Amino acid sequence: MSAFDKDDTGPLKGDPAAAGGPDGNEAKASDAASTPDQEAARGRHADKGAADGSQAAGQTTSDSSAKDASSADAQADDKTDADSAKEESTDKGSDGLTPLGQAKKEAADYLEALQRERAEFVNFRNRAKKEQDIFRQHGIVDVLTALLPALDDIDRIKEHGQMDDSFQAVAKKIDKTFEKFGVEKFGEKGEDFDPTKHEAILHKPDPDAKKETVDTVVEAGYRIGDRVIRAARVVVTSPGQ
Repeated sequence: MSAFDKDDTGPLKGDPAAAGGPDGNEAKASDAASTPDQEAARGRHADKGAADGSQAAGQTTSDSSAKDASSADAQADDKTDADSAKEESTDKGSDGLTPLGQAKKEAADYLEALQRERAEFVNFRNRAKKEQDIFRQHGIVDVLTALLPALDDIDRIKEHGQMDDSFQAVAKKIDKTFEKFGVEKFGEKGEDFDPTKHEAILHKPDPDAKKETVDTVVEAGYRIGDRVIRAARVVVTSPGQ
């Protein structure tokens, strides 16, 4: 074996890394020196992981809180709707009407009552006026009935021509006064006989008569409107022998 081979072989055999020499210690020291950095890196990684976990936990808590808040808001809305429905149900009357509907119903009832009262008042007024007219007519009838004998005497005096001018003026005023109160005098010679307004006290047959007519008015008749106060008492000419 040559010296070159010997020299080459020696160093290989005497490699500090293989023999655990000073270079091997330096490698171990380097490994030991790098351990704190790795520990720091691991610490930072662990802190980051913890931070991420804390952030995730916070996010989860935030999401849970948001869900709880949303649920609480939903429950509050449901409670508000229920309270509103309850208040609306409370505001409604026994007939199921709202205050506005109840007010409209009361207004309609008041209007109907007012119209009914007005109709009753109009009927009462018309009935009262009718009764007043009847009472007034009764009063006129009573006065006329009391004056009939005097009126008959005035007519007889007129017929015989025994009335002077002054007395005739008074008689005309009396007739006009009764006309003012709706009193109508009837019964004239020559008019057709009508049993509804004439009272025949005597019949005179006349061969030339074609129908019954008034020959003589003994007492004039009086009426108010369609009501006959007294029928005219007359002598009637009748056809026949």
